[in-house]
Amino acid sequence: MELFISTRGDASGVTAPEAVLRGIAPDGGLYIRKDMPSIPVEELAGADFRALAERILGEYLTGYDREEIRGCVERAYDGKFDVPEIAPVRAVGDIHVLELFHGPTAAFKDVALSALPQLMSCALQKTGARDEILILTATSGDTGSAALTGFRDVPGIRIIVFYPDRGISPIQRAQMTTMAGDNLGVCAISGNFDDAQTGVKRIFAELPEDFRARCHVALSSANSINIGRLAPQIVYYYSAYLDLVQRGALRMGEKLNFCVPTGNFGDILAGYFAKRMGLPVGKLICASNANNVLTDFLNTGVYDKKRKFLTTISPSMDILVSSNLERLLYLALDCDARAVRERMAALNERGEYSMPEAAMAKIRESFAAACATDEQALDAIRRVFREHRYLMDPHTAVAWKAAEDYRAATGDRAPCVVLSTASPYKFPASVLTALGEEIPADAAAQLKRMEELSGTKAPAPLAHVLDRAPRFRDVIAPGEMMNYVMERMTRR
Repeated sequence: MELFISTRGDASGVTAPEAVLRGIAPDGGLYIRKDMPSIPVEELAGADFRALAERILGEYLTGYDREEIRGCVERAYDGKFDVPEIAPVRAVGDIHVLELFHGPTAAFKDVALSALPQLMSCALQKTGARDEILILTATSGDTGSAALTGFRDVPGIRIIVFYPDRGISPIQRAQMTTMAGDNLGVCAISGNFDDAQTGVKRIFAELPEDFRARCHVALSSANSINIGRLAPQIVYYYSAYLDLVQRGALRMGEKLNFCVPTGNFGDILAGYFAKRMGLPVGKLICASNANNVLTDFLNTGVYDKKRKFLTTISPSMDILVSSNLERLLYLALDCDARAVRERMAALNERGEYSMPEAAMAKIRESFAAACATDEQALDAIRRVFREHRYLMDPHTAVAWKAAEDYRAATGDRAPCVVLSTASPYKFPASVLTALGEEIPADAAAQLKRMEELSGTKAPAPLAHVLDRAPRFRDVIAPGEMMNYVMERMTRR
């Protein structure tokens, strides 16, 4: 059985259920398999999304048996999505768009966060864990509502979500702060996503073990630092490829490029895992907004977070410390955990690190990078709607522009899929601005105007979220997060 080990050197491997429950390794590293299972795409022709999920998760998450995985998949994707394909592909001009927003919160996180609670519940039963699980999650906008929805009223699990008080859309805020469920907690911080993510990591590292024992609580995460959140994202790369083969837009075995709007690096890393497992992926184009730390890293080999944090119209990408990049470093550095540790320490202490050219050459074999400003994203929304009558949200628009720029710069005309990570209805003010419309003051009126322009209906989960009264109103400083969590652990 292939075990999961830490990117920072804890060599005591654990099974997938144990890794899912822990979320992060005791030494602060991320769990990873050195060797990927081989899953040739030719073997999966004709499989629907659920069958793909069963095969891929069954092969990758060693420690679960096939019946357990089948049950997790059935419960994860049973009636939660508004289309039977789960993640359909749409042809928009000469680019294909993978729509990942058909779940209960209208964002791509739903695909993985429908599966993670099932994997975690199954792991609790398998391991006989007696402690309650407390999920701590930082969100830049979409993970929070998807995690809250996925874990709502799951026995033995509670969840607290931290989000930046400014920078997310009114609909994203309403989705989190109005969520029903007895096991949920939501708190804003007077900072940005990186502050929230750093605070969560600090709690994992520094919350005293004796305090956890007294409270009978074990910590875990719903962010893509949890391998149980990352693994289900592999599935839709396979499903997109097979959809295009089935409709004759791609030959089996032909290379397919993917352009991914990227923040914490989990979504695009899942594509890299798919490539290592046998999917014929050409280039993974890492699309960044004005917070273009990843673009600079992939072009120069230097990761430098010492720059101004910008609040953009694509808030889920407003990130300067991309946690999942650590897994890619580990693989590119030939699984040298000490080299990873040194770079993570340098990032923490000096705000930057550099990579050897040999490692960067390996990375660039699979990855390219491009970025787009708010103005360029708004222009892409406008052009694509005018030319194709297809409406994009600002994150998808960043990826669209990055795909155009990559093609223009390289001449690479391989078929390309842009990952659409959120419904445009989650960001009505930005979309209406792009279309040259006046912005109604009321967000509900904004949604109605978008429906009139596009001839489509807003997703049902968004239609009435603004009518609900907030349940959660706490706002704290980042330095107060530890005490906030400890107080709630004690209060229960």
